[in-house]
Amino acid sequence: MSDAIAEYPRIMRRTLHEEVLERLRDMIIEGRLAPGQRINEGQLGAQLGVSRTPLREAIKTLTSEGLVEILPAKGALVRKFSDADLTQILQVLKTLEQLGGRMACQLASDETIEAIHILHKRMIELYETKDRLEYFKLNQAIHSAIVAASGNAVLVEMHETLQARIKRLRFIGNEGPVKWAGAVAEHEEMIIALKQRDADALADVIGRHMDSTRLRVREVL
Repeated sequence: MSDAIAEYPRIMRRTLHEEVLERLRDMIIEGRLAPGQRINEGQLGAQLGVSRTPLREAIKTLTSEGLVEILPAKGALVRKFSDADLTQILQVLKTLEQLGGRMACQLASDETIEAIHILHKRMIELYETKDRLEYFKLNQAIHSAIVAASGNAVLVEMHETLQARIKRLRFIGNEGPVKWAGAVAEHEEMIIALKQRDADALADVIGRHMDSTRLRVREVL
């Protein structure tokens, strides 16, 4: 097998649960299912062309992620976050990502850092084509990859839990060209600091990025 062919990733078979879960999560992130809105299983199932069973499994997963909540006599609702929720979650995420960034600068291999750099370049391509949802997904993957590069499984688990909880809020923080450009500029700084293994610089820009995210989202809220 040639090296060129070997570079292609393997085809991954996705389950119906994974497909429905991603579709439902995207609908929440993009606001097609609005905060506080009740999830009508019959209507949504018909719209997606699936039965209630995979839909309920997806709702259960999203409930564990914190994007959906189950209320007595009301059923499943898209979770609505307050400004206090946003502030508290971002405070903790900021600390986790700064710690993960410092550890990544010290412990990550050159190959791991280059892989994150490649993700960043792909994210910039999506920014230039204004593919906002796919840009956002890759943006979040970069944050996760930096934390994962710390090699600390507990840190990764805590970060993943909180990051999933406010995906919708972080997505709306990039609404408008000025906000979006600001977020991209901060990511550029993050990658430069990571490639230079400058732990202090990376922690600083992550902190500013999180603070800016809070301000950008608060304006929308």
